[in-house]
Amino acid sequence: MKCFVGLDVSSQKLDVCMMLSDNSVAFSKSLSNDLVGASEIKTQVLKLNEIHHFERIVIGMEATSLYSFHPAMFFNDDNDLKLLHAEVMIEQPNKIKRYRETFEENKNDTLDAFYIADYFRIERFTPSILKEEKYLALQHLTRTRLQLIEQMVTTKQHFTENIYYKCNTLPSELKNDDELSTNLYSATIITLMTEDYTLDELAETPLEDFSELLQKLGHGRFKNPEKLAKVIQKAIRGSYRLSQVHQESVDIVLSLLAREIRSLDKMIKDIDKAIEDMVEVIPEYQCLTSIPGIGKVYAAGIIAEIGQIERFKDHPQLAKYAGLNWKETQSGNSSSQNTSLVKRGNRYLRYYLVEAANSVRRHDDEYKAFYKKKYQEVPKHQHKRAIVLTARKFVRLVDVLLRNHQLYTPPRRLMEDN
Repeated sequence: MKCFVGLDVSSQKLDVCMMLSDNSVAFSKSLSNDLVGASEIKTQVLKLNEIHHFERIVIGMEATSLYSFHPAMFFNDDNDLKLLHAEVMIEQPNKIKRYRETFEENKNDTLDAFYIADYFRIERFTPSILKEEKYLALQHLTRTRLQLIEQMVTTKQHFTENIYYKCNTLPSELKNDDELSTNLYSATIITLMTEDYTLDELAETPLEDFSELLQKLGHGRFKNPEKLAKVIQKAIRGSYRLSQVHQESVDIVLSLLAREIRSLDKMIKDIDKAIEDMVEVIPEYQCLTSIPGIGKVYAAGIIAEIGQIERFKDHPQLAKYAGLNWKETQSGNSSSQNTSLVKRGNRYLRYYLVEAANSVRRHDDEYKAFYKKKYQEVPKHQHKRAIVLTARKFVRLVDVLLRNHQLYTPPRRLMEDN
């Protein structure tokens, strides 16, 4: 006899259905999603086992991220359930949804728990391995970092929009000259645009005095402050002017956005330090940081999302988990050459793999050549396509290094070339 426990998890409830392998329901109830409710489910499993002496116990639930985390870890780490070799499975919600819809169109929590149990009863699921706690702890930091990065991107976009109102030619003037060693979001430019400097005052300041001001604000890091001063004054003189009332509103918004940029920048630095401190105790980070261009933060993001590499059968399954796979479009004897990435996958893992691949291709000749080849194959979306394909190639390397617990060594032909 086997026991299949289906849990429909929400923020406050655990709807449970305990189904035996003969399709009979041994226990069904709605409990609270807390230690009391989970403990009652455990007690019922142990009682049923005393009667039936189960040869297999599966506790299954849908992946609901935050809500399913505590129940999954509770049952997975419980010593009494470990003695019974109970398996805790987390399945993709869309798979269970499709299974339920073949039998029942109605939807409620009791039915959901029943069909979750029934889904696991037919044993067509792929056994999953829950992440160890050290990976989950690291994941909290790396995912928060990505969220901060996304906030920073949005804030900088708003900052650029408002700079355009204030000095519309400044973004393009700074972007067109690579020798200026600064950008629109540098501390110096932000200070000029948000502190007590009017555009007219900056435009009329003697070039020598303006150059000294820039060096003071930039702590002496500018190689050619005079050229930078000329570019900024040219932009100011060529830009439109706002009315006094509108100018004041733009200045207020710019000041707030500048404060947010500085705050986010500090938070990102702080979380990077926390990530670096934590990842050093995880052995796998040495494998990934041995790759040229991969630092501790990118390595941590990849490791945190993958967890134990044994959770994946091979690198295609790992790539699919990250969403780095493409839809196949084939009919008869023809196949489409213009295919798109699937819309599913772990977006956090995909982000860190793509960013890491983009860094690696700048440091590694093999990946540089591969990126260049893919870039030249198509007339549009060149970088986006090339870097995603490079990331897919990078997945194979990550899989090999983590699975074999080895450090990166360049291909023999590259070593011979050097």
